[in-house]
Amino acid sequence: MNTRSEVSTRGAWVAPFGGSLNRAWRIFATGLAFTVFGLGGICVGLLVFPLVVLLTRDRTRVHHRMQFVIHCVMRLFVELMRTLRLMTYSIEGAEKLREPGQIIIANHPTLIDVVMVLSQVPRTSCVVKDSLFRNPFTGGPVRAAGYVPNVDSARLVDRCAEVLDDGQTLIIFPEGTRTRPGEPVRLQRGTANIALRARKSLRPIMIDCQPSTLTKGLPWYSVPARRFHISLRVGEPIDIEPFLDADSSRAMSARKLTGHLEAFLEHHRHAHRLD
Repeated sequence: MNTRSEVSTRGAWVAPFGGSLNRAWRIFATGLAFTVFGLGGICVGLLVFPLVVLLTRDRTRVHHRMQFVIHCVMRLFVELMRTLRLMTYSIEGAEKLREPGQIIIANHPTLIDVVMVLSQVPRTSCVVKDSLFRNPFTGGPVRAAGYVPNVDSARLVDRCAEVLDDGQTLIIFPEGTRTRPGEPVRLQRGTANIALRARKSLRPIMIDCQPSTLTKGLPWYSVPARRFHISLRVGEPIDIEPFLDADSSRAMSARKLTGHLEAFLEHHRHAHRLD
């Protein structure tokens, strides 16, 4: 198997501080990074999004172009955080993420993992919070990108199946929210229902962030003692055929598949920590 590994620990500008001053720098740099991210989102919403819609008549091409714009923004943000000495990252099997028409699932230990995954896939739809659709700055871009809001479970499954039927890739964080450190993986059943409805295997990404940062309930300024390292390992597809039991109801099959995915992600999370 030809698996490429990407590691970014290249030399970047080094903040000339140590100890408590180094921590103060990283708090400032984190605030700076998120400010730039927010301003960039506003620029995309007010400038890039209208331009893409104006110059593109075909709806599918609008989706593809906005997905690529979002991919580029996320990639730039990752490099900004690396350059500011806030983080390093490594990716194993990144080329597998670029195969079209697949369901990509990932665990959700930190706020930055969403950015990391989107920075690696140039063209993909994504299940996102409904609040992004109601936000005046992000509503236009996420709609133009063809993203799917995580509301109305029945409609969500159908909409995701339509995205996959069109040959698009779909990214889902099946936990629905960030995992608190030390808590077991708990998945919503929507992902299993989508996979069973579309009859698609699931491409897992195992994400680890050390030291832990930007977890659920933790304020952005609570930075770790040192810059964090986030690693992504792209696994082989998880076959759903064993769960397509004609004698079982869709709800029962989804329950079994969800339990299997929870055990899979939990196992790999612990295995990753032991490496």
